[in-house]
Amino acid sequence: MSVLIDKFDVFAGGFWLTLQICFLAAIGALILGSAVAVLRISPVPPLRALGTAYVNTFRNLPLTIVMFFAAFGLPALGSNADFLRIPGLDLVFSRLGTDLPYFRFALIALVLYTSAFVCEALRSGVNAVPAGQAEAARSLGLTFIQNLRHVVLPQSWTASVVPLGSVIIAMIKNSALIGFFGVIGDLSQTADQLTSAGGEPFIPVAIGISIGYLIMTVPLGALLDRIERRQAVAR
Repeated sequence: MSVLIDKFDVFAGGFWLTLQICFLAAIGALILGSAVAVLRISPVPPLRALGTAYVNTFRNLPLTIVMFFAAFGLPALGSNADFLRIPGLDLVFSRLGTDLPYFRFALIALVLYTSAFVCEALRSGVNAVPAGQAEAARSLGLTFIQNLRHVVLPQSWTASVVPLGSVIIAMIKNSALIGFFGVIGDLSQTADQLTSAGGEPFIPVAIGISIGYLIMTVPLGALLDRIERRQAVAR
């Protein structure tokens, strides 16, 4: 178990990189998933069909396949995902601005995959809003977008927050795949670095990696439990 102490800096670096990509992917998935959710409940049939096709595609594909296409398909199309090198943001998250694009590829894959589940979590919250609320808003002359912005979405977030939290926890665990697609330095790649290249025993390294993921997921799960209990009391 001394490897946990002797290689603490390696574990800490892997934890920090994994935390960065999970944070960025969570923000991206929430934004894209919200947009897809609007398409899914749109009164315009082509838009609704587009949102449904997106969800059905990414929800039913393994994340490994999505990452494969992001890591190898985007370069084949001539893209290095340079649009993610956002000025200012790449100073805080330095991996966005490096010449090694696999961090950006992995981020794209996580966002595309997770946003499909975010969409469904939000849509379940929208469905929990009484239909009379939307009908009353329409009777007052509110447009579809105004109805969503001022009436439906503010109420749906209350019902969606726990399912959304579960989606984010699943995304954090799914991020363990990124080390196998060229992202150097994350927790999963740290395990390979220490065991294969460093000759360290696997079990203590695996325990260290597990502790890193538990540090990220257990507090979030406890927060969701607290929110769920408060919602139950309020009801």
